Amino acid sequence: MTPLLLGLLIVWAVFTALLIGLLIYRGVVGMHEENQLYLHEGEAGLQQDQEHTVSTLKKLQPYVRTLTALSGGLIVVIAGIWLYLGMNRVH
Repeated sequence: MTPLLLGLLIVWAVFTALLIGLLIYRGVVGMHEENQLYLHEGEAGLQQDQEHTVSTLKKLQPYVRTLTALSGGLIVVIAGIWLYLGMNRVH
């Protein structure tokens, strides 16, 4: 394995680990989200909690998309380099 390929695999593993961690965090935060919320006047605190949860999920979305694109793009590049090196190997 070439140093370039090894370095790319390490970078990919870091991006993918960050993505998995972010997806787990988003899942934990998202467990508290409700699609519809029926509240009485005295439950305004629950509405604020719901708004905070939705706000947090919206803030996380660009990071999830970016890490997904980076991880996916990098694995495609790694596969391309691996195939190129394999096809051009002299036996």
